[in-house]
Amino acid sequence: MRRLFGVLRVIAAAAIIIAIVGQFVQSWSMVPDRLSFVVNFFSFFTILSNALTAIVLLIGAGYAFTRAVDPDWYNLVRACAVTYMATTFVVYNLLLREISLDQATTVPWSNEILHVWAPLYLVADWVLAPGRRHVEWRRLWTIAIFPLAWAVYSMIRGAIVGWYPYPFLNPAQEAGYGGVAVYVIAIAAFILLVGAGIIALSRTPWPHEPTEPTPPSGAAELEDARPVG
Repeated sequence: MRRLFGVLRVIAAAAIIIAIVGQFVQSWSMVPDRLSFVVNFFSFFTILSNALTAIVLLIGAGYAFTRAVDPDWYNLVRACAVTYMATTFVVYNLLLREISLDQATTVPWSNEILHVWAPLYLVADWVLAPGRRHVEWRRLWTIAIFPLAWAVYSMIRGAIVGWYPYPFLNPAQEAGYGGVAVYVIAIAAFILLVGAGIIALSRTPWPHEPTEPTPPSGAAELEDARPVG
């Protein structure tokens, strides 16, 4: 079963990479200022979270083929990626699906992979794939670091260059900075809520209890024979 998910992770990572490249090439051929386009393209939370996800899935595939249980550091990074992708799925489908973003013509199949199918697969992988380890509750704030840093970067850069990756971050909207603050706080709260759910799932045995390495019988007997106190 673990090897099966290793194969699925490779396929999902390949689909994400192809989707990112497909959108990049399409937009690259249509924009006049290509330097600004490159910076703008990699300022979208969707692109950053999907790029992270592709890396996480490929590393996870390697672990799936070589180890029974994922290491703690990978488990935390994977929890972060799942949280960000779930957030991408919800924010896009609630706030952005009917809005055309100014990165030239959107590639429909790429758009659906990055905003819908990749997030859905990553959540399913987190729930179903064996080898998952527990994530400590204190790591919830670690999950929130990247989105908060991205929001700060987006606001500072937007004020300088006059471009924001998403309309709800633009203070030129009718509600101004107050409206931006409401959106940012709401999304931050949602990220924490999703992150808490991801951590809670990691601490349940269903459907696969993490398989810890079993010590040799001799080592176990020595451990039992060790005096207490």
